[in-house]
Amino acid sequence: MTVVPDPRPATTSATGEPSPTLARVVRVLDELYPPSTAEGWDAVGLVAGDPGAPVRKVLFAVDPVEEVADEALAWGADLLVTHHPLFLRPVHSVAATTFKGSLVHRLIRGGCALYVAHTNADAAGRGVADALADALDLLHRIPLVPHPTGSPHVASTTGTGRVGRLAEPTTLRAFAQRVAEVLPATVQGVRVAGDLDARVESVAVVGGSGDSLFDAVRASGADVYLTSDLRHHPVSELRERARLEGGEAGTPFLVDVPHYASEWPWLRYAAEDLVRALAPAPGGSSTAGVETRVSTLVTDPWTARVASVPAAGGAEHVTDRAP
Repeated sequence: MTVVPDPRPATTSATGEPSPTLARVVRVLDELYPPSTAEGWDAVGLVAGDPGAPVRKVLFAVDPVEEVADEALAWGADLLVTHHPLFLRPVHSVAATTFKGSLVHRLIRGGCALYVAHTNADAAGRGVADALADALDLLHRIPLVPHPTGSPHVASTTGTGRVGRLAEPTTLRAFAQRVAEVLPATVQGVRVAGDLDARVESVAVVGGSGDSLFDAVRASGADVYLTSDLRHHPVSELRERARLEGGEAGTPFLVDVPHYASEWPWLRYAAEDLVRALAPAPGGSSTAGVETRVSTLVTDPWTARVASVPAAGGAEHVTDRAP
């Protein structure tokens, strides 16, 4: 795609008010998603950009990939905020001869900064976990793995994942269908492990990879666990343990969706909260706000799925089976 950089000098808004600087926008994002709450292995915050540069347009996306950079530059974005880091592991070069270096060079040439909110956005209020829970209308929810509050008498409202209850009990089949309806469409769709006719009411959710939290899910007593990137052996072992301890249809049941799809709902919250935080207060600063956009590009890397075909003379192919 040919991208024509936005030639306008991004110094004022359409109303003539000065635009906020990148430094100010970063301060707001850091307040919404404190870097101190990110996992120790994570890489969050400002990746590229001049702190003194004005910001008029901000694009939010899950992945820092070429198509998203194309969208940001074509729209004239001054800042691209992504959930996933471009540089999660240390690098020794950002030369444009590598795909990551090339992306950074393109953004810089186009006047677009790059900021990452990853595991700090997973745990925050109105972060990835809350957005996923809200998409399913979960009630009375609490963090699956709460952040410490510093006091045994104060309950945490932030942390990894959420556990809550549906307004009314439903079947695992209907719950999985609801998940498919509220999340972005992907090639994989929704995978389920468990009795589709079983009753479910309590739900645990974790956006992104979640099989490392099976113990916390079991301790929560959730009937079903919605997450992503579930692997064969952890799933098999969890289901075997559930059947041993809870009968043939033991809980928790599992619902697996693509990584991208489980985190995309957060983008709207992030955009809304940034606009709200930067909105000029009556009688206060004359600085303009920002215009935001949520990318709807599907950046899940899988592009096709071929359904299994039963052997000749074998049983009729079914899309679901008893656990």
